[in-house]
Amino acid sequence: MLKTALNNAQIEILDMLSFVKTQETLADLKRVISEHFADELEKEMNRLWETGEMTESKVEGFRNLHERTPYK
Repeated sequence: MLKTALNNAQIEILDMLSFVKTQETLADLKRVISEHFADELEKEMNRLWETGEMTESKVEGFRNLHERTPYK
C-alpha cells in the first residue's frame, strides 16, 4: 500500500478540523479559504500586469485558445 507523508501545513489543518462540528462552520471555513486563495490570485495577477508579463494582447489571445485533447 502506498503511504503519503503529510507536510506541516496539512497536519495543522487536520488538527484544526477537529473543531468543525457543524455544516455552518464547515461552510465558513470553505469561504475563508476560498477568499484567501482569491486574494493571492488577485495579487499575482496585479503583479503580472505591473511587470508587463500580462498584456491586453495576451488576454485577447486566450479568447481563441483551444487546448482540448483531440478525440479519435
